[in-house]
Amino acid sequence: MNFDEIIAARHSVRDYADTPVTREQIFAMLEAARAAPSASNSQTWRFIVVTDPDVRARLRDEGMMPIIRNKFMREAPCIIVGCAQPDLIANRLGTGFTGIEYYQIDMGIALEHLVLKATELGLGTCWVGWFREDRIKEILGVPDKVRVLALISVGYGREKRAAARSRKPLDKIAWADRWENPL
Repeated sequence: MNFDEIIAARHSVRDYADTPVTREQIFAMLEAARAAPSASNSQTWRFIVVTDPDVRARLRDEGMMPIIRNKFMREAPCIIVGCAQPDLIANRLGTGFTGIEYYQIDMGIALEHLVLKATELGLGTCWVGWFREDRIKEILGVPDKVRVLALISVGYGREKRAAARSRKPLDKIAWADRWENPL
């Protein structure tokens, strides 16, 4: 697949086959994430790879927010937990000056690299942001000063891909030189 095909093929998978993700695939995804840029090259991202079925079940049963329980989390053979350990210069001082939380941007870029690599490898993913950070941290032993920003379920999708969701036209999201000036 070329890059455009990878982007087009990526979609959220919520039904996983009972096929493990290999160690080589996990390392390939993590290497892709590690290659992402970060503010001042701070590389604040940290990843916890959860393959133990009991831990995955606890993440789903105890770590999800109410209403949307994300039951597929238990079925996914791998969950990658994206954490950030903000550094002093780029992420504390920089945020103090600009109000921008750079570690969150950095994590978004790194995890997008990861899910695109997973797609290239024939794996499905689902980005989960509806969780109780305090419980996830407790279950996984994450230190207080570290933020848990996202969980990515990974595995072989069992479902057929639904029709791609429509996207807003470029003239509604991109402009030239100023806000709402046609491109």
